Amino acid sequence: MKLKTTQYLPDSSPDTPQSDWGWLHTFILLQFTFQILLLFPQFGVLRVPMRVGTFALSLLSLVVLVWLRRLQEQSPRHPATGAAIWVLAIVTMSFCFNPFLNTVAAGAAQWAMYAAILAPLFWVRRLKITPKGFQWLILMMWGFHTLSACFGVLQVYFPGQFQPYLSTAIQNSTYGGENLLITLANGAQVYRPMGLTDRPGGAATAGFYALLLGVGIALRERNEILRVACMGSAAVGLFCIYLSQVRSILIFAGICLVCLAVVLLRQGNFGRLTVMTVGITALVVATFTWAVTIGGESTLARLSSLVSDRADAVYQQNRGNFLEQTFSVLLPQYPLGAGLGRWGMMNSYFGNNSNASTQSIWVEIQWTGWLLDGGVPLMIAYVAGLMKACLTAWKIAICRQLGDFKFWGALIFAYNIGALAITFNYPLFISQGGMEFWLLNTALFVAASHSWIEHTESIRWVQPSTDSEPYL
Repeated sequence: MKLKTTQYLPDSSPDTPQSDWGWLHTFILLQFTFQILLLFPQFGVLRVPMRVGTFALSLLSLVVLVWLRRLQEQSPRHPATGAAIWVLAIVTMSFCFNPFLNTVAAGAAQWAMYAAILAPLFWVRRLKITPKGFQWLILMMWGFHTLSACFGVLQVYFPGQFQPYLSTAIQNSTYGGENLLITLANGAQVYRPMGLTDRPGGAATAGFYALLLGVGIALRERNEILRVACMGSAAVGLFCIYLSQVRSILIFAGICLVCLAVVLLRQGNFGRLTVMTVGITALVVATFTWAVTIGGESTLARLSSLVSDRADAVYQQNRGNFLEQTFSVLLPQYPLGAGLGRWGMMNSYFGNNSNASTQSIWVEIQWTGWLLDGGVPLMIAYVAGLMKACLTAWKIAICRQLGDFKFWGALIFAYNIGALAITFNYPLFISQGGMEFWLLNTALFVAASHSWIEHTESIRWVQPSTDSEPYL
C-alpha cells in the first residue's frame, strides 16, 4: 500500500488516542432501533416515517458532518467517491430533464434515496475510525443479525409465539398470505422465518450476515468462547437461509465464502484457509441436515432446484428473463432512462400511474432499476463505483504493511463480490443493504488509513496532490 498524500486529521498522529466509539456506531444502533420498532403494531401509523427515517438519518449525517465540519481536515476520500458523484449527477439530470418522470414527488423521493444510500461515502470519512473501532462495527452488526437469526429459529420451533407484527400491506399484497407460508416436516404451516423484521423470509438477510461475519470473526479472533459463539451463529444463520427458502441469499453467501477463501489463498494464509474449509464443509452438511429435518420436503425441493439443471439454465428460469427483458426490450426504449419514480416503493408511496407513458414498471433486478432511473450512463457510473470498491478492498486485503487488519479487507472484498453478483437477482442498491455496503466500504478505507499509521514507524508528510486522495 502506497500513500500518495497523508491528508489525515491533525490529531491523528500515532501518539494521539483515537475514538473507538462515535457517530458511526450510534448510526448503526439507530438503524437497528428503527427496524425493531417496526415490529410493534403500536407504531403502525409511523411505519412510513420510520422507513423514511432510516435513509433520512444518512442524509442528516451528510449535512452535519460535511457542511458543519467542512473547514476541518479529514481522511482521504474513498476511490469510489468520484463515481458516486457521477451517479448523483446523472440521477439529477434524469429528474430535471427526463420527460417520462412519474411525479415530482416520486422523482424527488427516488433522488433522495440515491443520495442517502451513497451518502456514507461522503460523511464516514469525516469520522475517526481506528482498526479497533472498525472491529466494534463488525461485532455490532454480527451481534444484531445473530439475534435476529435466533428469533428466526424460534419462530419455526414455536409457531406464533415469537411472531412479530405482519404489516397489512404485506398480508394484502399479491405475494402475501399463503405465498409466504412454508410447510414443516411435522405438517405445520408457518410464515417463513422473519427474524427481527416485519417481512416473512426477512431472517434470510440476518442469516447471511450471521454466517459471513460469524465465520470472519471466528477466523480472526483467538478467544475460544467467541469462536464457538461465532460458529454457532453461522450455523443458525445458514439454517435461517435454508428455511426462508430465499435461494438468492444462499447463492450470495456461497459466492462471498468462496471469494474469502481465494483471498486467504492469495495472502498465503494457509492456516486460516484450512480451518475455514474444514469448518464450512462441516457446517454446510450439519446445517443442511438440520434444515431438512425441520423443514421437510418443501425445503428439500426448494434447495434441490438450485442443482436440478445447469447454473445458467436455473438462472434463466428465474431471474434471467428479467435481465433479458432489460437489455432487449427496455434498453432500446429508454437508453437514457425512463424517468424517476417509475418503480419500487417511491412509486407506491408518491407515484401516479394514471398516465400510460409514465406508469409504473415492474423491477426485479438492480440492472432494470439502473436503466429506468438513468439509462446506460447510470449503469456505467454505478458499476464503475462498485468496481472501485472491490479493487480498494482487494488492495487492503493484500497489503502486508497493514498487519492483521488486512483480514477485514479480505472479508469486505468477499462481501463486495457477492453484492455485485446479487445485482443480477435483486435491487440491492436502492435499499438499506446498499447503504450498508457503502458504509462498510468507507469505514474500512478510513480504518485502513489509521492502521497504516499504526504499522508504520514514521510518517512522511508531503504536499497534497490535486485530488488529495491516497491510493492503496
